[in-house]
Amino acid sequence: MYDLTVVGAGPYGLSIASHAATAGLTTRVLGRPMAAWRDHMPHGMFLKSEPWSSNLSDAAGLHTLDAYCAARELRPSHGNPLAIGTFTEYGLWFAERAAPPVEDLTVTRVVPEPAGFRVETAEGEHFRTRTVAVAVGVLPFIHLPAALRGLTADRCSHSSSHRDLSRFSGQQVAVVGAGQAALETAALLAEQGAYPRLIARRSHLNWNSPPQPLRRSLLRACRDPHSGLGTGWPSWVWSEAPGLVRHLPGNTRVRIAATALGPAGAWWLRDRFERQVPVESAQELLSAIDTGAGVRLTLRTANGRTDSGTVRTVEADHVIAATGFRPGLGRLAMLDEQLRRSLLTVGPSSSPELSAGFESSYPGLFFAGLLTAPSFGPSMRFVYGATFTAGRLVRGVRRRLTSAGPVPAEQTRTPEALSR
Repeated sequence: MYDLTVVGAGPYGLSIASHAATAGLTTRVLGRPMAAWRDHMPHGMFLKSEPWSSNLSDAAGLHTLDAYCAARELRPSHGNPLAIGTFTEYGLWFAERAAPPVEDLTVTRVVPEPAGFRVETAEGEHFRTRTVAVAVGVLPFIHLPAALRGLTADRCSHSSSHRDLSRFSGQQVAVVGAGQAALETAALLAEQGAYPRLIARRSHLNWNSPPQPLRRSLLRACRDPHSGLGTGWPSWVWSEAPGLVRHLPGNTRVRIAATALGPAGAWWLRDRFERQVPVESAQELLSAIDTGAGVRLTLRTANGRTDSGTVRTVEADHVIAATGFRPGLGRLAMLDEQLRRSLLTVGPSSSPELSAGFESSYPGLFFAGLLTAPSFGPSMRFVYGATFTAGRLVRGVRRRLTSAGPVPAEQTRTPEALSR
């Protein structure tokens, strides 16, 4: 029986596995390394975060993005966006050097047993483990607006479905959304010879300002501090003090996770986007119909009311929904249904309530990444949160392993126990 099984091999899963190996835990890491970055982001994309805030985490702090780049005579710098391809290669380099061997297996079931869990894979393997860390990234939580769900895949797709946008060359493509994924996808489509049109419910697009210099006067630094998620005190709290966020009321945490650091485009993208992509702003998407020749979208001017606004139609060959991800336990089909239903959740959300060590209300079951944002705040939506998560989660695993062990599936810990 293994001490820990990490489900997922993205930045969070790899970081957790690295810390677990250093702690001497017998660990398995299952998943395709850096899958979302390798397979689900278009060629030509860049990281929105600064290179210095995009490290995976090992206990010694040796396997940083800077260390990877220095060995290759690359020089990532503050204020210069880093190519997604470079970051992906860094993640694979980290996996080879700083973590236990990653097994490209797909976990299909995690079932409680008296002394831990049984893990089953699509490849036919099953084994037992004392604890499990679910670090599946964002892909299980893809969100598609209801109006688009009746379209087939050849007419509508999520922005995470594309590695190569050149297939849309010469086509009219409607991109739905107002965040970085929507704006950068639309710009890349135009640069690949397509004719994109952005459709956004927001009345105007938000753009981040160019980053301030790292070296500033003490007064300026105090007024507007740097953090892993940008400058300013709110960003500093979200990125540097997730442990404090966890002590807020559940409803407040859910609201913060949903609204803080909302949709906005990177400053370096703005010129590329605005000179190439027309925008339909303040538009509510009512319906989408496959006409045989393409897609007819029905839009209504969004004015805060549901019974008014100009209604019109827009034609496109294809629709790309850059509409983000909505985390929830119900999307994790791999978890035994009785186990999933037994877990305490944060406020009105369907995300698990977690201890300070990222343990759920079922002992031995841990979570990391996007699903933990309603517990620890918006930094869990970004690579930056992996460093906060990895060491604390592994310490939580070690505490669990030295305790009496998991209880039967019908028993769960109380909210009071989670506060420890």
